[in-house]
Amino acid sequence: MTRPKMQLSALLLGGVAAGAIAAAPASAQEQPGESAPPEEAAPATGADTIVVTARRREERLIDVPVAVSSFSGEQLAERGALDITDIAQSVPNVTLESSRATNSTLSAFIRGIGQQDPVSGFEQGVGIYLDDVYLNRPQAAVLDIYDVERIEVLRGPQGTLYGRNTIGGAVKYVTSQLPQEFSFKARATYGTYDQAEAVISASAPLGDIVRIGGSVARLSRGGFGDNLTLGTENYNKDIWAGRASLEIGGHGEPVLIRISGDYTRDKSLQRGGHRLIPGLVSGAPVLDDVYDTRGGLDDPRQDVEAYGLSMNISADLGAGLTLRSISAWRKDDSIGPIDFDALPAVDLDVPGAYYNEQISQEFQLLYDDGGPLTGLLGLYYLDASADTLFDVRIFTTFAGLTAYTAAEVDTETYAIFGDFTYDLTERLSLSVGGRYTWDERTASILRQNYLGGGSPIFGGAGVPFGAPSTDFDGSREFRKFTPRASISFMPTPNHNIYASYSQGFKGGGFDPRGVGSNAPAATPGAPTDEEIAEFLSFAPEQVDSYEIGYKGSLMGGRLNVAVAGFYADYTDVQIPGSVACTIMVGEPPEPTPSFCGVVSNAGKATFKGLELEASARLGGGFNLSGSLGYIDAQYDEYITNIGNTPTDVAEHRKVQNTPKWTASGTASYTAPLGSGDLYLGTTVSYRSKTYQFEIPNPYLDQSGYALVDASVVYTAPGDRWSIGLYGRNLFDKQYKTSGYTFVATDPTTGEIETANGQPIPTLGPEGTLTAFYGNPRQVFVTATLKY
Repeated sequence: MTRPKMQLSALLLGGVAAGAIAAAPASAQEQPGESAPPEEAAPATGADTIVVTARRREERLIDVPVAVSSFSGEQLAERGALDITDIAQSVPNVTLESSRATNSTLSAFIRGIGQQDPVSGFEQGVGIYLDDVYLNRPQAAVLDIYDVERIEVLRGPQGTLYGRNTIGGAVKYVTSQLPQEFSFKARATYGTYDQAEAVISASAPLGDIVRIGGSVARLSRGGFGDNLTLGTENYNKDIWAGRASLEIGGHGEPVLIRISGDYTRDKSLQRGGHRLIPGLVSGAPVLDDVYDTRGGLDDPRQDVEAYGLSMNISADLGAGLTLRSISAWRKDDSIGPIDFDALPAVDLDVPGAYYNEQISQEFQLLYDDGGPLTGLLGLYYLDASADTLFDVRIFTTFAGLTAYTAAEVDTETYAIFGDFTYDLTERLSLSVGGRYTWDERTASILRQNYLGGGSPIFGGAGVPFGAPSTDFDGSREFRKFTPRASISFMPTPNHNIYASYSQGFKGGGFDPRGVGSNAPAATPGAPTDEEIAEFLSFAPEQVDSYEIGYKGSLMGGRLNVAVAGFYADYTDVQIPGSVACTIMVGEPPEPTPSFCGVVSNAGKATFKGLELEASARLGGGFNLSGSLGYIDAQYDEYITNIGNTPTDVAEHRKVQNTPKWTASGTASYTAPLGSGDLYLGTTVSYRSKTYQFEIPNPYLDQSGYALVDASVVYTAPGDRWSIGLYGRNLFDKQYKTSGYTFVATDPTTGEIETANGQPIPTLGPEGTLTAFYGNPRQVFVTATLKY
């Protein structure tokens, strides 16, 4: 998969990185202790201060005119967070979840914008960053939480500072910097469903300015249910992971070089879906346990391998200037089976593989001499390849039909950006920024039909049938300037009233599942290359977001509040999907049901909403924190072809994965116990009705629900050891997170069409309405030892 230009880029990157410089991330908030209230006019400092890097430089959270949530490693540990999706319960208007049939592919939505289709050609709407390195693809992006310093969630377009595909926002996963002295930490967990985890971390100085460290993690759990056909577990976890880093300088030195590597191997079994309707031919009943499945496809066995290297360097050049460099190479391979209809027969079975590789380089020059002007200039380069291969096997029609697809979509991006803040007065500041992006997408898409079995690429015995229905090579260039501006008024250092405007865009591309031979053509049945390119391609989407907000630290830092109101115009919305379609098969050719990709720029949407986050120290060891999110997300225009007539169906469409209301509340109590400390905490989170797709589906859509978590943690003196008891989803709520549907619907209203009281299948005779569920109740004990 590695291309010559990627190899050349690697050589160039290695040469320039040796002289480039980048900065280490800031510390996150620690649990504040009890202290006398400082003067209201004095800025909050020390333990009361949350430091973030939302604007690519260290700042107090209260100073940043952006809606940001930050979770320290200590807070995540107290709550028993297991992976990055857990934080979504506590952040307003955010959805993070594992994507359908996988354990490690991430679906992310912020303020109504995201993407749940993981195939090459479609881009994320939320940027995921690991130590400031952008993860170009969603595969292997469900990051497990260990050795984390903090996680930041930035809401709203972040295109100026974070670039392409942060149109909805960004999630930043920041790992811990190595200490100057020897350290050792071991964490062991055991819980229900045979959960057994162990993480060992150690670091040591090799001299006055050199440190080395690393972590090894073993994360395993039995299944929540069973595959009744294969006799295997369903929803299990089987992961080995590790990180290693070498640091030179830092801790007061003018130069810090941090070289890091990480590796993850996920050999969990594939997730099988739960059928929501009986088999329409076999009569197979709906199973009682939503975590059980009957899917018969187990080849290839699911296997996810992800690894990468990065080098972050920073140098203080004096005169208020800091130079940073962020160099990275990443690769991930994911293979696995998806049994769409979740039944033993080969009826819509899809073995698939994803192969992704990227290399990136970023330079930043920061300026802050203590005067009224601060800011940065930056350059960014990304060279990435995403290969997707899959069979769609429908053996119940036409002597075993398989539609094989191989799609490679390459991305090459250059960007220049800047962001500056000027203090007009002691209380009033203006920030402006912009980014210009050059984006080139190159696609090579092959779709070949096979008869009598699956394709040889996935071990099938099928033979090629007819000419490829898609054999396409093409490229598109996209150029875009995305501006940002904000104004902040701080009547005191602990109050910030701000208004901002930001723009984001997500690049266009090519539908890797499209059937080129179906392209509308001047000569029926013989589309030209230009007509195929037009049929398979889609345009970039854009959002213009306006936000007003207030951040305040009151009562001497005992009460912290952040309120934001936003309005966003969303245009050229990309709507990818997969549907039943008709292809011509046989001699003479006859229309035969098959599987096709469809993608369109649906039109316009408007999002407006409110967000509230607050935390309070009540005294006596009692603390409260919570969040509330409201979003009115609706399509203003949604154009689809009905009988070859463009039709606006906006009033019948919903914004997916975007509940109108999200809320959470955490109550905690910390008190001395013996010579140590006891922490008691509970969190209640709520999400209102969620639509899984743009077309409402009463089978798949999830009604409003609440989850309750709790934890009890004892920490020994000096934080040398701790033991905690954690409960997640204590009331064992069953809730859908995603699913698949291949049943007939009214093309305008989207209502499911029925015959004899059952949905009418559009692909395969059994009907496909399958769902995947969030984790059931889990209880586990974690012991931690530090040295």
